[in-house]
Amino acid sequence: MTARPDPSEFAIDDFLRRQERKSLLRFIACGSVDHGKSTLIGRLLYEAKLLFDDQLETLAAESLKHGTLGKDLDFSLLLDGLAAEREQKITIDVAYRFFATERRKFIVADAPGHEQYTRNMATGASTADLALIVVNAQAGITRQTRRHSLIVSMLGVRRLVLAVNKMDLVDWSEAAFRAIEAEFRRFADALGVRDIVCIPLAARSGDNISRPSPQMAWYRGPTLLDYLEEVEVAPELHAAGVRLPVQLVNRPDADFRGYSGLIANGDAYVGMPVRVMPSGETSHIDRIVTFDGDIERAGAGQSVTITLADEIDASRGDVIADAGRPPQVSDRLQARVVWVGKEPLAPDRNYLIKLGTTSAKATAEAPLRVLDLDTGVSSAAARLFINDIGECTLRLDRPIAADLYAESKETGSFILIDPESYDTVGIGFVEGSGARKGLLARLRRRLTRPRHASAQANAKAVPARLRESHIRSIVKAISWRATGSIDTFLVTLVITGSSVFAGSVAVTEIATKIVFYYGHERIWALFPWGKE
Repeated sequence: MTARPDPSEFAIDDFLRRQERKSLLRFIACGSVDHGKSTLIGRLLYEAKLLFDDQLETLAAESLKHGTLGKDLDFSLLLDGLAAEREQKITIDVAYRFFATERRKFIVADAPGHEQYTRNMATGASTADLALIVVNAQAGITRQTRRHSLIVSMLGVRRLVLAVNKMDLVDWSEAAFRAIEAEFRRFADALGVRDIVCIPLAARSGDNISRPSPQMAWYRGPTLLDYLEEVEVAPELHAAGVRLPVQLVNRPDADFRGYSGLIANGDAYVGMPVRVMPSGETSHIDRIVTFDGDIERAGAGQSVTITLADEIDASRGDVIADAGRPPQVSDRLQARVVWVGKEPLAPDRNYLIKLGTTSAKATAEAPLRVLDLDTGVSSAAARLFINDIGECTLRLDRPIAADLYAESKETGSFILIDPESYDTVGIGFVEGSGARKGLLARLRRRLTRPRHASAQANAKAVPARLRESHIRSIVKAISWRATGSIDTFLVTLVITGSSVFAGSVAVTEIATKIVFYYGHERIWALFPWGKE
């Protein structure tokens, strides 16, 4: 029986205050199919005494009907609630459960293990602080274990718990556990993940879930629940400054123009200098308006409406950013992609990209690269197929504002959408940007760049000895026209027979052509195009 407080002695206000003081840990349970993820989470809830009597009675009845353990409780049924999940004994959709212990609050996402449901797993991992990688002690590390570990690391999860489950199937062997631990640490090291804790356990019997297992006296580390309650969850620091993707231009009347959205990063305050991207126009925050009235400062996670001191043309999809640390703007994004579409990712095929509140048309450029999950090495590929993890350069139909994913998750991640079915076919992470290539694009940049900026850039880029000086232009004009007028002198001499007249014609030509040639050279010296 689960102990519950006497309702007459239960003080709701005191309870709420204690809950507010507890920290929140979001974690995801992932790994290969049939490695016991749902059973592990169900057993964790049971061991923490978080199930009511009526829930246990229902679970006992459901275990007899749908379970695989005979008369024993099948804890996986606490999370696998869909009819198809219970019939097939698998997890299909991500199941979220909130629970709390005396020391901490938790939100756990139980992710599916099948490859075809990788997109669901990635959705659950996108908000996780910690990943619980569940591995069958008998089966060991699988491709899906590697795939899930790679995805959570790409999503920025830097705390991993390797739960080596079903230790009873290997007779509680320390050697089997150490072999799996060593293999996983080698793989995780290549991902750049250092914060790893490995725990041997048996979810079915509850060994090392909330109390030490007598079967594994050789293990001296924490139980799973103890570790989850004690692990530090520090607030994530973003390298990017303030980011407010504009979701709506709020204009209820002619006297008010505000830009509404969710602050993705940083703290905004009244008077703060900001830059609207991709246009690059600058201003200051005049007001920060909320439902409860104006405030002086707002932080990440708050939905606000910002007014600016200047009249600036900004619309949905633009980003209001810290003026000193604006996002990059480009029409080419270098990205790592998890492909989840049935049709493969092919170069030159059109897709829609949605990054924050902005959307654009996108095309992948050849060549693509695909990651080998066994070796960790990427190689060139003609296409990316479902569940492939690869790299590509996306060419957009217009420049957009984006951050590197390592600097800002919210403005550095995107999804790719099939323009015909509107299915989500890809999950992407910005790793870099690139400018347009080709002669026309270079000319476009030269013409649109401010003249003073172009002159400064050219002065820095071209060494002094390679610049076209006035004296050099004059000398070149004289030498060229002097040699070029010899034929004029000879032809005139043959026709007229007068060397004086022929010489006069030649000198006149030299003088006039020098002036024209010098002017021509000085005009071309103003244009950097074609210089190396």
